[in-house]
Amino acid sequence: MDRLSPDIQLLLTGNEIMSGDTVDSNSAMIAQHFGEQGLSIARKVTLGDDPGALKAELTDLAARSHVVIINGGLGPTVDDLTAEILAAVAGVELAEHSEARAHVESWCQRRGITPNAANLKQALLPAGCELVPNSIGSAVGFKLVVGDCLVICTPGVPGELRAMMPDVLGSMAEHLGAFTPGNVLRLQTFGLGESTAQQLIDDAGIDWPASVDLGFRAGAPQMEIKLTVSDQSELAAQRRCREALESLFGDHIIGEGGTTLAQRVLELLAEQGKTLATAESCTGGLIASMLTQVPGSSAGFHAGFVTYSNDIKSSVLGVSEATLETEGAVSEAVVLEMVEGALRASSSDYAVAVSGIAGPDGGTEDKPVGTVWLAWGREGDIRTRGLCWPVARTLFQTMIAAAALDMIRRMLLGLDSEPRYFAQRSQR
Repeated sequence: MDRLSPDIQLLLTGNEIMSGDTVDSNSAMIAQHFGEQGLSIARKVTLGDDPGALKAELTDLAARSHVVIINGGLGPTVDDLTAEILAAVAGVELAEHSEARAHVESWCQRRGITPNAANLKQALLPAGCELVPNSIGSAVGFKLVVGDCLVICTPGVPGELRAMMPDVLGSMAEHLGAFTPGNVLRLQTFGLGESTAQQLIDDAGIDWPASVDLGFRAGAPQMEIKLTVSDQSELAAQRRCREALESLFGDHIIGEGGTTLAQRVLELLAEQGKTLATAESCTGGLIASMLTQVPGSSAGFHAGFVTYSNDIKSSVLGVSEATLETEGAVSEAVVLEMVEGALRASSSDYAVAVSGIAGPDGGTEDKPVGTVWLAWGREGDIRTRGLCWPVARTLFQTMIAAAALDMIRRMLLGLDSEPRYFAQRSQR
């Protein structure tokens, strides 16, 4: 067996994945965890809850792989078939596993329920298998060697799978022997697209070392740039590449790892002992939601006002009815007054306000769908910008909420340079 490049296959199961009712995020999660250890998935297969097809596929995979990860099918219902299929492929019986039963009973007891036959089905496992602990859910993971192949069975619930990944990797290391972890540096950016980022790199003529793999993962609202090296001896080259990207992208880089705009804003507020309030119209509270998803956000986030109607803009934030009448809700004058009202009502140090036309209707020739005004700042220093972001409604809200947070981030950092998306998205 070539321990430096083991053949790892992934088998995803479930009619809900095949039908599209459930979106597969687990394979990406597994691949990311493996990639950080210098491992890659050679192939993944997705099948519905068909016993014959699952048995044939697992038989084939186990015959030609070093490791097979099965994801899904560990639950209490009749369509959860993984234990039964693995037992058949391994040529062993299903048997009640005492530790698995104790786990199910403990899980039920903590919830004040009596385990029934469906719950206890999760303790019927292939004879001779070993458990892979599941600290969250009722179904334990388990593993069994079939021929020379290690088969590891994991739950389909993403949170449970994520918590089990260290034990999954540990089981693989026991079977394969020690593998050398790679090193993945993830940079989070906002306001850059993949094509723009790649063109900037190309135009800069960077002598990119072959030992550093450059990757992009586009998303909304952020784009992730990955710098991957397979050996710790290449960390210096990775660091030089990072420095080159920082010189190109500068203040569009938010942070490392999984840092979000909301996290970075809250970190900066905490460092400076400041507080923030939000006043939202077109984003419907999304900015506040992004902030409050971060644990400990109450230290820096004081208040969020969702002032969707003009009446509420006036009565809650004190926006002048005359301003609304003459300028319209989507205007520089209105977001200025929204920020002032939010600062006044919350006694916060900073505030941000947005008002726009999310669509798909409501646009005019002067203010087409996608038009938005942002205002942000503190008492005596409030700034504004009008943008046009003509995309689907949900994406519009996501990107505008992110842009609002980005403006606060930039102000807290004392950055005067304008982001690239201002030039791209400014109102014509």
